[in-house]
Amino acid sequence: MRCSHCLLLLQSVRLPHRGRPAAAAATAQSRSLLQPPSSRQLPLLQNLQHHVLRHFHNSPAHANRRPPPVQFVSSEDGEKQGDRSLVTHDDLFEQVARDVKTKATFNQVIDVYTRTDVRRRGHVDFIYAALKKMPEFGVERDLAVYNKLLDVFPKEVFVPQNYIQRMFNHYPRQQECGVQVLEQMENYGIMPNIETKVLLVQIFGEKSHPLRKYQRIMYWFPKFKHINPFPVPDPLPEDPVDLACLSLTRIANDLDAKVTIYQLPCTDITESGDEVTLPHIVGIQSPSQMELLAKHNPSRPVFVEGPFPLWLRKTCVYYYILRAEPTPPEEKVEEPYDAERCFSYPLQLDLDWDRDLGDDESFDIEDFDEGLVFAMCMTSQGDQVTLNQWISGLQQNNPILGQVPTLFRLEAGPWELQGESSHRPQREEPQTVEESKFEAEAEPRRSQVMKQ
Repeated sequence: MRCSHCLLLLQSVRLPHRGRPAAAAATAQSRSLLQPPSSRQLPLLQNLQHHVLRHFHNSPAHANRRPPPVQFVSSEDGEKQGDRSLVTHDDLFEQVARDVKTKATFNQVIDVYTRTDVRRRGHVDFIYAALKKMPEFGVERDLAVYNKLLDVFPKEVFVPQNYIQRMFNHYPRQQECGVQVLEQMENYGIMPNIETKVLLVQIFGEKSHPLRKYQRIMYWFPKFKHINPFPVPDPLPEDPVDLACLSLTRIANDLDAKVTIYQLPCTDITESGDEVTLPHIVGIQSPSQMELLAKHNPSRPVFVEGPFPLWLRKTCVYYYILRAEPTPPEEKVEEPYDAERCFSYPLQLDLDWDRDLGDDESFDIEDFDEGLVFAMCMTSQGDQVTLNQWISGLQQNNPILGQVPTLFRLEAGPWELQGESSHRPQREEPQTVEESKFEAEAEPRRSQVMKQ
């Protein structure tokens, strides 16, 4: 230790000045070395105060890399900068797909992003923006686009290297983004394939949350794929007449029901040269409904009610029904059940079971009669004139409708087709005081006429 300490002190000695002899300098240094450590520390400390610290040797490339200057940002500017990445990616989608938003333009945006930034900085915000823009481009049900979106993640960067990283949710923001991609696929009913699994293993590893989400989807989707006994075709028919036939068949749920097309959509030109668009009218009625309508009391009216909504995936259609009021209790006639009418399940059970003393024979049953439904129809223009044509078509197979009064209970519902917005009735102007008085006086007269 003594020798190494002396060698270090000899290396730190300065060279002698030109006017000073070398022997004298060596003698002075040897005397300083022979002094005890306590007496040498003071002059050494005094000399170190006058020494200039030398800089480390740096390469020219490192000298050009200067850190950016520190800027103090207010809270409002910080919030804007926090949303800047998402806004930038949204602008990227708008810039690339200005004219047409298709699958090709969506893939082009992903290619532009992956080529411009090799390190994929801000890839999480880009993926979130892409998920939000997918319905606008019509690619929300395309599996290849989802796989290409997962390919944006850097590979083998977020894979945990030990059990501690795996236990503490390694890179949680990136894993949450990957789970969000799979959740959107699940919401749209898209089943991933083997390419999706390979991408997830390369990005997040075997025991990650996105891969577990993939395993749950692959377990449950095949079980629920064919569980619906009444599947809805995908895609739905674009023809409104075919869509109406499908909807009415789905509502009736009767194999004997017959669908009748009373009028096809067409365009007619009147004598004055005006163009008139005629709506389509499609109805359905089963033999049992025709039998019940034939037994209806002609003195009691039937009602046309609607519109009632029916959702088929993302398409909403509306239908109308022809129904009667509930039969009064005094007019009800109990008919005996036919044992051979239905072989699937019995319509009546006559069982004489022995009851115990604690058995309660009283039942609280809410019996609510809604009346009989005789027919249904769908049309693109639900006004009274169009529904009158449907009733006229029903009279061919149901002659009793010519004797039964028909009343309309139509609600102000939304229109079925967007193209029929021009046929909407205009909003009535508010009536004056004199007109309202005249209407109030005329109302009792109308009621008396109806009673007669």
